[in-house]
Amino acid sequence: MPGTEIRIKAEGGKEFMAYLSMPRAGRGPGVVVIQEIFGVNQVMRDVTDWIASEGYMALCPDLFWRQQPGIQLTDRTDKEWARAFELFGGFDVDKGVADLGRSIDSLRAFKGSTGKIGTIGFCLGGRLAFLTAARTKTDAAVGYYGVALKSHLKEKIAAPLLLHVAADDQFVPKDEQREIHAVLDGNKTVTIHDYPGTDHAFARVGGKHYDKAAAELAHRRSLEFLGQHLG
Repeated sequence: MPGTEIRIKAEGGKEFMAYLSMPRAGRGPGVVVIQEIFGVNQVMRDVTDWIASEGYMALCPDLFWRQQPGIQLTDRTDKEWARAFELFGGFDVDKGVADLGRSIDSLRAFKGSTGKIGTIGFCLGGRLAFLTAARTKTDAAVGYYGVALKSHLKEKIAAPLLLHVAADDQFVPKDEQREIHAVLDGNKTVTIHDYPGTDHAFARVGGKHYDKAAAELAHRRSLEFLGQHLG
């Protein structure tokens, strides 16, 4: 069933929108879904609804609200890509993680919540999912083709973290992928899966690089991981 838009209070008292989708049972563990660079668009709402259909209270917050609330772009036009990269360039990562912390706390406090909350993010959201495992009270985190992870490899990962890496990611060069593995492969808190022959956003349905087999495998692994740590 389709979700609804709610308001989350940010640090300082201002509020931002988040898309909430509830499981059929109306209760359960929670998952904060972290957007790509296109905002809380239909793709992210569909992902949030899918997570809810798997039995989770799912919440996708608008992380671009400080620049422009309500962004819903697609990957279909050059103009929208340009705007997406403009928003990405102006995004404050630290404030974004703070907003995610607020979202996690809010979802944990919802009626029907078991108190167990995870995160799952894509692209920019993959980077932020990584940071939620280090800086927030999430119980588990999943990142799909996260960008700029190299700059965060000194962070202390506190929560179980699952990373899905596109082996031919145009935004994450091979040398960066090797560095990520070199630093994290020995960390028992982190699990990394590589997807040979896939490019960035291989799980974005309808996207140029969508790979159905890889996406389904990654999603299956994600659900198993979340079930293990949030169940």
